Amino acid sequence: MRPAPLLLALVLAWLLPGVAASFGLLPASAWIAYGGVLVLVAALDAWRLRRLATPDVARVAPEAWPVGVEREVELVVDGGARAMRVDLHDLHPQGWQADGLPRTLDLVPDAGVRFAYRLRPDERGDFGFDGVHLRLHSPWRLWRQRRVVGTAQRVRVFPNFAPLARLALLGAEQASRMVGAHVRRRRGEGTDFHQMRDYRVGDSLRQVDWKATSRMRRLISREYQDERNQHLLMVIDTGRRMLARDGALSHFDHVLDAALVVSYLALRQGDAVGLLASGGERRWVAPQRGMGAIDVFLRETYALQPTPVATDYLAAATELSLRHRRRSLVMLVTNLRDEDMEDLLAAVRMLQQRHHVVVASLREESLAGALDGPAQDLPGAVRAAAAARYLAQRAAAHDALRAHRVGVLDVTCAELPAALVERYLAIKREGRL
Repeated sequence: MRPAPLLLALVLAWLLPGVAASFGLLPASAWIAYGGVLVLVAALDAWRLRRLATPDVARVAPEAWPVGVEREVELVVDGGARAMRVDLHDLHPQGWQADGLPRTLDLVPDAGVRFAYRLRPDERGDFGFDGVHLRLHSPWRLWRQRRVVGTAQRVRVFPNFAPLARLALLGAEQASRMVGAHVRRRRGEGTDFHQMRDYRVGDSLRQVDWKATSRMRRLISREYQDERNQHLLMVIDTGRRMLARDGALSHFDHVLDAALVVSYLALRQGDAVGLLASGGERRWVAPQRGMGAIDVFLRETYALQPTPVATDYLAAATELSLRHRRRSLVMLVTNLRDEDMEDLLAAVRMLQQRHHVVVASLREESLAGALDGPAQDLPGAVRAAAAARYLAQRAAAHDALRAHRVGVLDVTCAELPAALVERYLAIKREGRL
């Protein structure tokens, strides 16, 4: 229990007349009487505060959160049979950005108060709410008392699965366009038979089924679709390169979000999707089909974090070759440097013996304007020269990969989901698997 500002003001008001009494300007008995009354009132108000029942607080919060996305948390406060004023702050996980806290509530008897505030987690993993912090005001506002109520609650923060709910309402091509992918027109009729249908203007003669046409006495075409039952393997770097940040999220968080999007669309196409995390922490999810695979990926990756260690690409390629032998589309997502080239090139050559390989190399968004405009001073010139050298080495590393028939995506974190989806669809439609 601590004194409130009003009590401190009253004590100060009592001390000032004491100075006057010491000079004989005010009777000492009056000053002493005022002090006695103040002590009695303060003691009575403290006693009344201690007798106040602690309000009940219930929290309604989701157990699963997408990283980087605001969600609403609702609190229900019941003060009981007495009116009181309460300052409230929810003990949410440290570091989360909160909007709408703290709150001051005036509780009325036998009536609850319900309100909501918004939270945004910036990291994945296991977190907890540790209760609710209350600061009760005494009836005469002379004292304040802190109390912690409510129960602890554990929550999990996953990669950002919120976009998947929107994609679920769209067709495959519409969903691809929604994430920013430029879906190219089909260059053939696909490889898997889908259905028979009436001939349409523009169908090629190769599509016409002459036996069915003769039987039905009208032109009937065969309709084909992209080959299903193919395999997509996402290989994501968990080493030091992924610790870089663009905005509130790390590169690794952006990679997981993009991997979820392309995996979701691949599963809808009827393909099997697997995941290998290598570099720091290691994780393997064998290729599987069906939309339930998304839940498996979320459970396996929500607590996965990059670590400050160098990535061994050759070790990752060796592990993948031992674990999965069927030909697949391998999408390796990392942040490539020129010093990584020897190891990465050996890893890619190993994977190319069996798989089709695409390397997505993340580019820091800060590099976009590094060379814009003239340098105004020596530090600016040094930064511009360093950026130019870095970009030249990065381009040389990408050209070396392309020379070995490796698809390379040089993209920022914001461009990554659309680039992965676009390349996946292009490879699938061109029948390169």
